[in-house]
Amino acid sequence: MLSQYDPVKVDTILRDESAPPPFPPVTDRDAWSAIEAGLGAEGAGAIIAAGESTAGEPVPPLPATLFLEFFRSGSRHEYEAPWFRRRAMLAELALAECLEDRGRFLDPLLDVVWAICEESSWELPAHHSDLPDADRPTIGLFAAITGTQLAELVLLLGERMAPLVEKRIRHEVDRRILTPFLARHDFWWLHHTPDNTTCNWTAVCSGNIIATAIYLERDRARLAEVIARGARSLDDYLETFDSEGGSTEGPGYWGFGFGNYVLAGHLVHQRTNGRVDFFAGDVVRKAALFPLRTMLSPNVFANFSDCDPDIALPVPLLVFLARHYGVDNLMRLANMQRAAPPQRHGGELSWRLRELVWRPDPAFDQGAIPARHDWYPEMQWMIARFDPADPDALVLAAKGGHNGEMHNQNDVGTIIVHHRRTSLVADIGRGRYTREYFAAGRYETFVNTSLGHSVPVVNGCAQRPGAAAAAHLLEHHANDMRDWLCLDLKDAYPPEADLVALVRMVTLYRQGKGGWVELVDDVTFDAGEGTFESVLISFGSAEIGPETVRLRVGDAALDIAYDPAVVVARAEVVKGVDLATGPRDVTRVIFALPAPAQAARVRLCMRVPDD
Repeated sequence: MLSQYDPVKVDTILRDESAPPPFPPVTDRDAWSAIEAGLGAEGAGAIIAAGESTAGEPVPPLPATLFLEFFRSGSRHEYEAPWFRRRAMLAELALAECLEDRGRFLDPLLDVVWAICEESSWELPAHHSDLPDADRPTIGLFAAITGTQLAELVLLLGERMAPLVEKRIRHEVDRRILTPFLARHDFWWLHHTPDNTTCNWTAVCSGNIIATAIYLERDRARLAEVIARGARSLDDYLETFDSEGGSTEGPGYWGFGFGNYVLAGHLVHQRTNGRVDFFAGDVVRKAALFPLRTMLSPNVFANFSDCDPDIALPVPLLVFLARHYGVDNLMRLANMQRAAPPQRHGGELSWRLRELVWRPDPAFDQGAIPARHDWYPEMQWMIARFDPADPDALVLAAKGGHNGEMHNQNDVGTIIVHHRRTSLVADIGRGRYTREYFAAGRYETFVNTSLGHSVPVVNGCAQRPGAAAAAHLLEHHANDMRDWLCLDLKDAYPPEADLVALVRMVTLYRQGKGGWVELVDDVTFDAGEGTFESVLISFGSAEIGPETVRLRVGDAALDIAYDPAVVVARAEVVKGVDLATGPRDVTRVIFALPAPAQAARVRLCMRVPDD
C-alpha cells in the first residue's frame, strides 16, 4: 500500500536522496542531440515543422461567453477546442525549441504560456457549476494536467523563457493547485466516501499534483506532504481495480487514469531512487496487463462502459510498463499502437515529451498475442479467443457486473462477438459528452440504456441503474473445447419485469473450422405470463431469414441461427445515434417470443459463414 509513506518518512527519503532531472533540459545538448538522432531526420523535421506552423498561429481566445456556452447550450466543444489547442501549441513550440535551440520559438511560446497563466480557471466549464470563483480554484482533471505541463516546461526551458515567466508559473501553480490540495478536504475525487467511489479522476488529479510538486515545490517538507497525501489518494484508486488488474472503466480510461498514475509513479521512483515505489504492488503489475488481456484483435479492445470501439493508448506508457515489468508482449503492443495512425491520445506536453524518450524497441515488432482466455472475477468480464495467434479468429467478450460501475452504462450481461477484426455483435461505445450525458437523464440516452446493448428486454422493461442491478455469477469455466459464463440477470431488471429468474449462458466453442458462439437465455416469470426479447446490437446490416439472421459489417459476416418455433426475428435501425466518434446508425436485431409465456428458453447459435 502506498499509504505506508507518511510525510515524515518521505521527508527523510527526500533529504537523503538526490537525482538528476528525469528528462534533459534544453541546455543538455548532448542528450537532445541523441534524441534527435533517435528520431531520425524525418521525425525531428516533423517536430520542427509543427513548431514553425504553430509559431505563426494566434493564441485562440477563451472569453467568458465561451465559458458560459456549456451552461447555456450543454455543448462542450466550443470552449474545449481552443482550450486544448493552447496546450497542444505549448507542446509543439517547446519541443521544437528543445530540438533546435535557436530561440525562434520562444516568443510565440511566451504568448501561449502567458495566456494559460491568465486563464480564470485551468479546469473545463463542464467541471464547474458556474463561472470560476477566483477565491476558490477548482482542481479537476485538466487543471491538474495543466500544472504538470507548465512544470515540465520549466524543467525543459527554465530561464530561457525569461526569469519572470518561471516565477509566474510557480505562483500560479501554487495558487491554483498545490495550496488548495494541501489545505482543502472537499475534493470528491480525493478519497472514497460513503456517497462516492473514486475513479480515473483520482489517478489523474492526485498523480499530476504529485508530478507538479516534484518539479516545482522547493520546500522539502511541503513536497513530502503532497506525495504522502497523494499516495493515500492513489491507494483508493488502486482499490477500484479487480483482483486480476481489470478496470470497469475499460481500456480507454485505463490509458488515461492508469497512464497518469504511472506518470506520477515514475517521477516519484526517479526522485527517491526507488525508495518510494508506486509499482511494487501486485495489483499494479496486473493492471499493467489490462490492455493485453482485453484485446480482441490488433489494436481493438473490449470496449464496455464509456469506451470508444477504436482507442489509442499512449505508446510511451506501454513502453515504460514493458521495460519496468519485463513484459515483451507490452512492447509488441506499443509497436502495434505506434503503427496505427493517427495517434489520438492528446497533444499535451507530458506524453509528447515521453514519446521522444521512451520509444518502442523495434525488435519486438511481431505483434502482441493475447492468451486464449481471460477472466476478471469481480468485474465478471470474460474474453474467450478461438485462436489468439490468428488476428482474424472468432472472439467472444461478455460481462456481468452491475449498473453502478465507473462510467457505467446499463449493460449487465452484454456480449461482443468479434471476427475478422470486426465486432459484428458490438458494444457501440460512449456517447458524445454533453451536460445531459452526465446529468439526471443519463439513462434516458440510448447509448447508456440497456436498449443500446445486447441484453434482453423483459415485459417491455429495460435494465435499471444502480449497484443493486447486478448479475449473480452461477458458473464460469474454460477448457480446450469451450469457455463459458453463466449469470442470473434477474436483479438487473425492475420489479415490473416480474422475474423469478433470467439465466444467461454464453459459450465460445472451439469446434469445427472456426468455432461458434452459443447464447442461451432461460427466463421464468412470477405472477403470470410475460413477454421476452433477446436483442443483439450491431453497426452492420441484418438480413432476416426463416431460421437465420446474417449480420454484415464491411466484408465480415456472422450467421445467427434461431428456432422459429420459439422466437420471431426482426431488425430495427436506430438512426444517427449521438456517439463520441460522431452520429452512426445502430441495428437492433430482436428475437422475440411470439406470445407471452410463463417460461421460455431462447437459444441463438452464431457462426462465421463458409462463403
